[in-house]
Amino acid sequence: MPAPQAAELIKEGSDAGFMIDVIEASKAQPVIVDFWAPWCGPCRQLTPLLEKSVTAAQGKVKLVKINIDENPAIAGQLGVRSIPAVFAFDRGRPVDGFMGMVPEGQIRMFIDRVSGGAAGEDDGAAGAEDIEAALNAGREALDEGDIGGAAQTYAAILQVEPENLGAIAGLARCYLAAGEPEQAKETLAMAPEDKSNDPELQSVNAALALAGEAKGLDPNALAGRLAKDPNDHAARFDLARAKAARGDLQEAVDHLLTIIEKDREWNEGAARKHLLTIFEAAGVTSDVTKQGRRRLSAILFS
Repeated sequence: MPAPQAAELIKEGSDAGFMIDVIEASKAQPVIVDFWAPWCGPCRQLTPLLEKSVTAAQGKVKLVKINIDENPAIAGQLGVRSIPAVFAFDRGRPVDGFMGMVPEGQIRMFIDRVSGGAAGEDDGAAGAEDIEAALNAGREALDEGDIGGAAQTYAAILQVEPENLGAIAGLARCYLAAGEPEQAKETLAMAPEDKSNDPELQSVNAALALAGEAKGLDPNALAGRLAKDPNDHAARFDLARAKAARGDLQEAVDHLLTIIEKDREWNEGAARKHLLTIFEAAGVTSDVTKQGRRRLSAILFS
């Protein structure tokens, strides 16, 4: 049986046709709804990727595109506040969705999830590539401070692979960055017990330890003490701890290296010990760790 053509799988929708095109149609197969507008730049990027992925799924899902400038009613009923906004309908009701621009790999995982099967050809290889692409997208979003986008990406991966260690660690980092350490701990508990020594998980545990160490420290007061006396190593050390607890690892590293440069044996090497914990929390491949280790070596061997 020939694969369905794009014209059979993708159509322009409207408020008036929503009941037939989406609600009734989704009783036979999942229907993805793309709410967009001509003025929306991310929409112009996302829609072609949606069309490509839906076509590659070969009939497992259909796509209905709705211009909200011309058809605002359904979008309003669904609570759409920003676009692009994508909803999946199955058996007449919304079951999943996402907002904003996402990578193509994440779109394929989304289709895979709502259709109950792999989206496209070369299922095994494509699936692995999609997961890796989504993990990279999550890391980039988190690095750029987009905690919500990163969390959404990691959560999508975990719906496909519930024991994916990279996604578990990434989602835990999102909670930690959002100031929710207990949620971060609960997320880490999702990992299989025999994988507890995984470097990514250990890195997040180190970050949690840093967050727990700085309770009661006032960065502003500590900065004030340093302004009066730049050689107040105790104030600088506590300021580094406070910065690390809030995720400002680079600033923390800078302060600790300053202490080591001036007095490497201060407080029985406390600055160096704390620096190594920060490197573990940042991860061995991070710029914070790589640059910090180079600077540390330059100080110790100068």
